[in-house]
Amino acid sequence: MKLLEGKTALITGAARGIGKALALRFAQEGANIAFTDLAIDENGKATEKEIEALGVKVKGYASNAADFAQTKEVVAEVHKDFGSIDILVNNAGITKDGLMMRMTEAQWDAVIAVNLKSAFNFINAVLPIMMRQRGGSIINMASVVGVHGNAGQANYAASKAGLIALAKSIAQEVGSRGIRANAIAPGFIETAMTAALPDDIRAEWVKKIPLRRGGQVGDIADVAVFLASDMSSYVTGQVIQVDGGMNM
Repeated sequence: MKLLEGKTALITGAARGIGKALALRFAQEGANIAFTDLAIDENGKATEKEIEALGVKVKGYASNAADFAQTKEVVAEVHKDFGSIDILVNNAGITKDGLMMRMTEAQWDAVIAVNLKSAFNFINAVLPIMMRQRGGSIINMASVVGVHGNAGQANYAASKAGLIALAKSIAQEVGSRGIRANAIAPGFIETAMTAALPDDIRAEWVKKIPLRRGGQVGDIADVAVFLASDMSSYVTGQVIQVDGGMNM
């Protein structure tokens, strides 16, 4: 039997990138997939088709994850369409980097809203469903910079640190109801964004990693499957760093 057979996973910001990799990996393990993105455009439709080809139910929902009212509506729609929400992955995120002295209020507010407030929105909407089901797994996609900070990313680091503390707090609040909450903190992951970095900067990053390579999106997805499945039934309130040993 597949690890996530019969479960429904709701993944935010999953039309592309790490979110898409998570959705595909969960589908391979038998999960039905509901995913959100700002718009279900060509990328979103293509993601739907790729997941559908794996033999599971899938639907993409256009939603601004930072909007509380929209989130309530989308979660209600997902629950109606799928009948349950067993896994929530708070993956939606943006960056608007800059040194603190030059950072604008708009840059700060945008990153906190999309990266952190969105997780509050979805957890707040999903918890009543999971409580009625007497179980569920919540996974917040954080970052190693949320653990140790990073110059030029005060807004991003603060949002990711907030996701870690949020997971720990939720784990304490609803553990007695069979609901688990954990965070994943990726390090230097090979994506379209990191591929655009100059070679010298990429080389400097790799030097800091004991495994001497960047991570793959599949590395993140495998850990997410573990946290979503019953294999981690006694794991909650944890932050798992998937960083090749960069941050020990």
